[in-house]
Amino acid sequence: MSAHAPQASPAPVLVRLPAALRALFPGAPRQLELEAATVGELFDGLEARWPGMRDRLCDSRPAVRRNINVFVEGRRAQLTTPLAPGGEVDIITAISGG
Repeated sequence: MSAHAPQASPAPVLVRLPAALRALFPGAPRQLELEAATVGELFDGLEARWPGMRDRLCDSRPAVRRNINVFVEGRRAQLTTPLAPGGEVDIITAISGG
């Protein structure tokens, strides 16, 4: 028996993508399930499916872009926010106007 316990693998979470993002990435659905332990890993998973998507979601710091809001279980999230198995993530583009 190994001295180290195996690490838990990321579990699937439900992700909802905004129409503005889906329009830029043909084939991206309104919602999908991805395995991820944090919002950052979730963005990596989206990038693997649709190259360039992470750049639309993150800036160079890296951090979630100012014009993007990410909510995990209804609470504002950052890249380091953990995701629970079966959790829900909403990615929303900010609305501006004058």
